[in-house]
Amino acid sequence: MTKHDDALFRPYSLGPLELPNRVLMSPLTRSRAGQPGDVPTDLNAEYYAQRAGAGLIISEATQVSPQGKGYAFTPGIHSQEQVDGWRKVTEAVHGAGGRIQAQLWHVGRISRPELQPDGQKPVAPSAIQPEGAYTFISAESGMVEVLEPRALELDELPGIVEQYRQGAQNAKAAGFDGVQIHAANGYLLDQFIRSGSNHRTDAYGGSVENRIRLPLEVVRAVIEIWGPERVGIRVSPTGSFNGMHDDDPLATYSAFAEALDATGIAYIEVVEDSFQGNHETGRPESIIDAIRSRFSRTYIGNGAYSADEARERIDAGRCDLVTFGRPFIANPDLPERFRQGAPLNEWDEATFYGGDEHGYTDYPAMSG
Repeated sequence: MTKHDDALFRPYSLGPLELPNRVLMSPLTRSRAGQPGDVPTDLNAEYYAQRAGAGLIISEATQVSPQGKGYAFTPGIHSQEQVDGWRKVTEAVHGAGGRIQAQLWHVGRISRPELQPDGQKPVAPSAIQPEGAYTFISAESGMVEVLEPRALELDELPGIVEQYRQGAQNAKAAGFDGVQIHAANGYLLDQFIRSGSNHRTDAYGGSVENRIRLPLEVVRAVIEIWGPERVGIRVSPTGSFNGMHDDDPLATYSAFAEALDATGIAYIEVVEDSFQGNHETGRPESIIDAIRSRFSRTYIGNGAYSADEARERIDAGRCDLVTFGRPFIANPDLPERFRQGAPLNEWDEATFYGGDEHGYTDYPAMSG
């Protein structure tokens, strides 16, 4: 197979971004931000620059406010020091010829008072403790159970939107090429979208239209900063991670995709399958069909893809681009390995979260 025959290496225009390949780097929490202050460092810049061969890098989840923090050692984008740290990262990636967007994150209920300002309860659409959800609050804590959150008051919701707006503004100041709004994996916006976690009886709960109201307000606020062509969103319609479910994901995500399309955003990334848990066996094809038919721009597939499955599904029109997670952790030159059909390094799961350069910047690229 030549490069020109290979679906993974057909160039792609994602809004104004010209992607040289369709092998994208998934947002990957690595919990190595500098302390104190959750500030990106030179080590983080080296890690991302090593992976600049990706068609597009989507940064690890980055909290938009102190309230949005749910795990120790994860980076933020709400202080000047964090913005300056992220600028090191974006300059390193751009210097290596790459493209990088920031993933904007508020964890909602997936936190602990130990991680919150003034030891307050984490917030959520409803005061529902997520079953089987855990986090870590220090290097010594191990995984600790997430507790019952506090339901957000109606008059607090504009402030949540403002956190995302400011995060988007800070991402622009840090030199990113755009932003992705994190509305997946059981975090705050996902908690509003899905019926299992949103039991509100006001204008932000109940019907699908009400449950997607806050995420759409966030999208519109971020678009005001970036324009729609540099904004994307991540969703996980059937993911079970962090105690999540929806009573009718087909109806929910059909409506959400149609509403997102009307905003003009550049892409939707769908977590179709996940090692962290999925209510479907395999990919939710009916939901993928529904999103594809209602969202007219770029669809990015995610979840346990091999290179060959990515090629097949791109060629079949099931997705336009694919994000790869764990393979990118262990293979900084993943696109080139896919292009050559070269073997892949195996990842070391013990080094995924926290630590130093071991299992982070010391995975070898191919020689020569």
